[in-house]
Amino acid sequence: MKLNPISKSEAARYMGVRGEPDAQVQELIDRAEETVRSSLAPKYVYREASLRFEERGIYIDGMSAPLTGDAIRKHLSGCTRVVLLAATLTSEADKLIRRAGISGVAEALAADCICSAAIEQVCDRAEEEIFSQLQAPYRTWRFSPGYGDLPLDLQKEILLYLNAARRIGLTVTENSLLIPSKSVTAIIGVSDSFLQKGAKGCAVCSMRETCGIRKNSGCGKN
Repeated sequence: MKLNPISKSEAARYMGVRGEPDAQVQELIDRAEETVRSSLAPKYVYREASLRFEERGIYIDGMSAPLTGDAIRKHLSGCTRVVLLAATLTSEADKLIRRAGISGVAEALAADCICSAAIEQVCDRAEEEIFSQLQAPYRTWRFSPGYGDLPLDLQKEILLYLNAARRIGLTVTENSLLIPSKSVTAIIGVSDSFLQKGAKGCAVCSMRETCGIRKNSGCGKN
């Protein structure tokens, strides 16, 4: 996948900028965006499967560990199928951020935040491509391990299920952190019937009250 223009306003928000960035910050963001777009070739994999609801959790056909917690049960209510997605900017993104750090902390921060905005673009475009091929009259928004009370350690099971290490070089640490760092796993519910969309984004994040991005940038995402 080739990156489209990356949202500089989103990157500025990740940097903690309120309102419009000043000329110096804007220059940092512009340079980082150009470098990231010219250097990275993101990848993603996905798999569609049926699911069933049981008392112990939600079981995805072919995956051993269930999805647990009230948040994911509510999120997938009414769904009969699920799409599991894993996307990454690849290890080149981590290298690019480290190289930017040689020039200074501000340069590294700009590169890091542009990459964060870029992986969101990749997930959006992956979702568009996936559902242009699948029959999915109704679907939920993306829900990732660590949202609400869905355990973060589910990352390992999802990567195994998708064979992501071999297919796109995506692995996970013992602490359930993805490597490369600019990567995402997500769960998308699918239904043949209308779905009542629930809260998303900050509204279901377990870090909502302590998030530095919300505090510093005045983020109002819900």
